[in-house]
Amino acid sequence: MATATSAEARPGLSPAAPQADAARSGGPDVSTFTLDNGLQVVVIPDRRAPVVTHMIWYKAGSADETPGVSGIAHFLEHLMFKGTEKHPAGEFSHQVAELGGQENAFTSYDYTSYFQRVAREHLKTVMAFEADRMTGLVLTDDVVDPERDVVLEERRSRVDGDPSSQLGEAVAASLYMNHPYGTPIIGWEHEIEKLDRHDAIAFYDRFYTPNNAILVVAGDVSGDEVREAAQETYGKVARRADPGRRQRPREPEPRAARRVSLSDPRVTQPSVQRSYLAPSYETGEGDRPYALDLLSQILGGGTTSRLYKALVVEKAIAANAGCWYQGDALDDGRFAVYAVPRGEASLAELEVAIDQEIARIAAEGPDAGELQRAKTRLVADTIYAQDSQATLARIYGSSLATGGTIEDVAAWPDRIRAVTAEAVRDAARETLDRRRSVTGELLFAPA
Repeated sequence: MATATSAEARPGLSPAAPQADAARSGGPDVSTFTLDNGLQVVVIPDRRAPVVTHMIWYKAGSADETPGVSGIAHFLEHLMFKGTEKHPAGEFSHQVAELGGQENAFTSYDYTSYFQRVAREHLKTVMAFEADRMTGLVLTDDVVDPERDVVLEERRSRVDGDPSSQLGEAVAASLYMNHPYGTPIIGWEHEIEKLDRHDAIAFYDRFYTPNNAILVVAGDVSGDEVREAAQETYGKVARRADPGRRQRPREPEPRAARRVSLSDPRVTQPSVQRSYLAPSYETGEGDRPYALDLLSQILGGGTTSRLYKALVVEKAIAANAGCWYQGDALDDGRFAVYAVPRGEASLAELEVAIDQEIARIAAEGPDAGELQRAKTRLVADTIYAQDSQATLARIYGSSLATGGTIEDVAAWPDRIRAVTAEAVRDAARETLDRRRSVTGELLFAPA
């Protein structure tokens, strides 16, 4: 069933959505066209098996919500499975199952996506169903109110029942003091409780229109086949809104380091994390986002990274350590580091060790060998991503939904290869400034 996800494959509300940062790739002969109603269509040929992945992306996520109705983007995602005038609730899902296909959906900060994977001969069928619910959704209180309880229970189980998720929300809310990325995708509980049919219809009418959507089809199809099917299905859907340019409140330049701490008797493993406000691929200038992707690999990307070797292997004060970079955001994203203590080591010791490694790379930059290894790993990931039809569809969809282009995706490996050691050093100096950060501590507290 539909789920709320983050744009980042990170702790918290986030079961590994699109991997756009580490897997932007040229690969297949991708084509694109736009229907008269404004729907952009992207076709990614993959002839290895007679199947297709069909994804519709709406350029509307939780960061596009009106203040006071947090969670409505994700709530509407749930409600989109409740049926239309033409196809009653459950018919679409039943048809996909009867065809031997798979379906799901996810909501992020910047987009909402619905997808099906079916045999190639059934592509037009799922297109027709999806085009129908783009405009024909039927919502009544009898449908909406019970589903709101489902979302509330989802929040209780995934966030309220998980101290690490609660800390993640607190860190995000402290990092984004003005921007809506500080509000959880699933929404705040007290606001979810008040969501109703009118809120859902208002969001649906505003954003669910073909000129605010991207259709991505990957699989055993040609551009001409997809064009014909898209015109016969989505092409019949009229524009019904003009969402305009996406304008969100800008986050002010951070001036003070912040710290949050959460203690809970359910904590079995303490940890420390720090998030820095960081430019994304959309907001970063020049090669800065590419340098941050490489910095993430060098500093905390696996067991050969600096943080892991220093804290886990050499000092033996951590059971795990690493970092990640959320660059696939429409607005400024995050660069985060984390560590889990080993034995009697304290969180304070971990912080000191983390800061030492950050200071070292900010002063000296990476050496030639580790920079080349990081480039090789990232570019190799783009090759491996091409082995998954669904992953390719997600890469292109998420990139286009957050301001990128097909050309950006194709050029990503070459842009990564061109990054210099000096660029990585400068990215560390300017981004990993404590004044731009929020540090979060997760601690055990006796009941």
